[in-house]
Amino acid sequence: MKKFFLVLTFLCIITLLIVACGGSSSSSSGSGSSSSTGSGHGGSATVHMGQTNFDQSSVAISKGSSLTLVDDTSTVHIISNGQWVNGVAQPKQEPGAPTVSNVQFSTSGQSQAIGPFNTAGTFHLYCSVHPDMNLTVNVQ
Repeated sequence: MKKFFLVLTFLCIITLLIVACGGSSSSSSGSGSSSSTGSGHGGSATVHMGQTNFDQSSVAISKGSSLTLVDDTSTVHIISNGQWVNGVAQPKQEPGAPTVSNVQFSTSGQSQAIGPFNTAGTFHLYCSVHPDMNLTVNVQ
């Protein structure tokens, strides 16, 4: 009986160590609701979209990284270069920005990679369907 408890204690300790070591690996995977910083050259940041907005208004990524947009609802979004200013859509292809022209989302969970962003600077994306749905992309 004493041997049984010793083995059981050993197994519990091993299990706790495995859980403790494995439990922290998801902190920077980008699988949460949104990621605000790219993971380095050639990496990717993720921005989620709600019914009428981006879950965050800006994102910082590294030069050479891409941006993944994820539609969390079945709401239609049409994303392009430019921004809403005072309630008026202003499409604009900014020098150095990847071309984003009428990228459509209509299904919950649908995602699309934008980029890579190979030029440092500040770039703008907007949804032409939803007024004031703007995203600023800061490339460093």
